[in-house]
Amino acid sequence: MSSTIAALSTPNGESAIALVRLTGGECRRLAEEIFKKGPPIPRKSTRADYLALEGETLDDCLFTFFKAPASYTGEDMLEIALHGNPFIIQCVLEDLFKRGCLAAEPGEFTRRAFLNDKMDLSQAEGVALLISARSQRSLNAARKQLAGALGERVRRFCDSLMDISALVEAYIDFPDEDLPPEDKSEISVAADKLAAEIQSLIDSSKYTPLIHQGLNIVIAGAPNAGKSSLMNELLGQNRAIVSPHAGTTRDFINEKIIIDGCAANLTDTAGLRNSAEDIEAAGIAKALEKISACDICLLTIDVSDEPPELPKEIYSLITPQNTVVALNKCDAPSANADKYKEIYKKFICVEISCMDHRGINLLRAAISQLIKSNSILPSADDILVSTRHAQSLSKAKECLLAATDKTIKNVPSELVASDLREALNALGEITGKTDNEQILDRVFSKFCIGK
Repeated sequence: MSSTIAALSTPNGESAIALVRLTGGECRRLAEEIFKKGPPIPRKSTRADYLALEGETLDDCLFTFFKAPASYTGEDMLEIALHGNPFIIQCVLEDLFKRGCLAAEPGEFTRRAFLNDKMDLSQAEGVALLISARSQRSLNAARKQLAGALGERVRRFCDSLMDISALVEAYIDFPDEDLPPEDKSEISVAADKLAAEIQSLIDSSKYTPLIHQGLNIVIAGAPNAGKSSLMNELLGQNRAIVSPHAGTTRDFINEKIIIDGCAANLTDTAGLRNSAEDIEAAGIAKALEKISACDICLLTIDVSDEPPELPKEIYSLITPQNTVVALNKCDAPSANADKYKEIYKKFICVEISCMDHRGINLLRAAISQLIKSNSILPSADDILVSTRHAQSLSKAKECLLAATDKTIKNVPSELVASDLREALNALGEITGKTDNEQILDRVFSKFCIGK
């Protein structure tokens, strides 16, 4: 922790401005030596030439000094805003390394902030989520975690757990026969209640991949139903090849879109039909596999043609809860949307035309309605937990239930207290209140350098 580290904090490549960050005890000295402006004034941006060790001017830049502990990392920090020329950036970093700075590891700035009690571990993870957020929902969830919502919930769990432990300690300090039996029932009731609260938070982990990685939406249907055209319409660009020949799409085409503030992975699949041709059959098998794993299926139907003969497997995969039927080619003279509305009367059906862009916004609204009506995503007030958090919460819950079971069976109170301590340690893993270097390494290895 005594070393001073440096890294580029903005993306690599050409840009108007690039930001190089330093943190550590040498920041003040470096600011004075490099910029020749005297002792730096905290939190005041100053324009100056960057002077290399050899005396050469590397750039005309702005620098800002942050005095410990009032900084992101809790240490002295220095931020240098340079022109975003990769060669200038390289020269500046090389000069800093010559002056004794070390190259920052991924997530090392945020790791130092955590170790200096500027944030708990769940908030540190929120930093990475905020940087990688690609939708409004994901951004809101990251902001909530960065603000400490998860840490606060865990601290409330810990407070309740310590109250339960205080009751148990009474059985360790005094003989069992001196305490009324109902006191032990109070312990088990309180532990069961806390276990249920923990489980409700564990349940939110099922939403986390959907929020941060996005819903999986698959476009399915018979060949020439207009699946690729529909994908292009939803994307607002010509991403998929459109052709009047059946079987043009034989592999997946994946793109990201935003639906009602939610990120979605949109996949165009091979046309579904009973095909004997090996390559096309393989594509159809993969399409069915994608449909079976998706959150939402957009079943695309050509309403200007007779009902297609789809593989029978499709009917066990689509339900009114996971499928919107897109009635395409409603602009065609032979279109008969009502016939298909009757066939798919239990489903949400939307009339569209990819030719004249009709109904695409209505289709987006239908997808949003399906998401809301089937609770595919959490409510705005829910706190989301990652797989790591869920594992620690599950361990805490198991220890609580074990303590309850021992209490009911009149097992010695020392063993009950041991289970409660294990539960407390498991909760501490979420906020980083237990000294576990492996957990920290796993968390910060996912960060970008300079963050």
